[in-house]
Amino acid sequence: MTKDLTGKTIVITGGSSGIGAAAARILRQRGAQVVITGRSAETKKLAEEIGCDYYLVDYTRFAEVRSFAQKLLEQYPRIDVLVNNVGGIIADRRVTADGHEMTLQVNHLSGFLLTHLLRERLEASKAIVINTSSAANLMGRINFDDLESEKNYKSFRAYGAAKQMNILHAAEISRRFKGVWAASFHPGVVETGFAREGGSTVKWLYESTVKRFFMISPEQGADTLIWLISTTPGKDWQDGQYYYKRRPGRKNPQVVAGIASRLWEVSERLTGANKPEQV
Repeated sequence: MTKDLTGKTIVITGGSSGIGAAAARILRQRGAQVVITGRSAETKKLAEEIGCDYYLVDYTRFAEVRSFAQKLLEQYPRIDVLVNNVGGIIADRRVTADGHEMTLQVNHLSGFLLTHLLRERLEASKAIVINTSSAANLMGRINFDDLESEKNYKSFRAYGAAKQMNILHAAEISRRFKGVWAASFHPGVVETGFAREGGSTVKWLYESTVKRFFMISPEQGADTLIWLISTTPGKDWQDGQYYYKRRPGRKNPQVVAGIASRLWEVSERLTGANKPEQV
């Protein structure tokens, strides 16, 4: 049974384009109060078009993530759904202002930090947290001895590892947060701008005319996300699980509880999540 979303507060990071924007439009049509983030002028444009709130947030800077979390806590007494949707593939190894490899920070650490900072509000709201992952999780390998890819950076490997982290993060939320449901999903190969900072081959695939033969629309890619938001956890889908086309998806063999727990602890340290003076 589809839930009534009227008045529900749904936060979608990376919501100014692609599946985030498609989901925002659909959820607004269903009566939800939607909050989106982005980095470009398109964020404000979409927000004005569909009548939702927006914030400009750069995920390469933890300070902006912390500021955004504070604004959410000040402005929204309830947060019913948090969608961690920011992500992308980056051709060359780059280091953020916070000193972390950019693929790791943008795709995992900043979303982890935001979720951590909102924990009490999410628990009080009995919220749902959904992470946008990818089938690329199968190509990744989490190496705790080189989490920042200093020794051997390969864009697809770093991206795949980060997408695996999205699955592990959701699974661990379901174990650690009280009253909060969590899931992750693969949207499919979607025609979006996520590869704009990728290597030449990836950019060619996403920008050439051949994309129409194997890519789906953002609306199609958002289908599983909308399904997770609008159905009943525990009945229609299971806590902590990873989905593709509304069914359990294929996960990397590293997706196990022990690695999820270790990743959580390492992520707390890398983000400074537990520093009380910054929360």
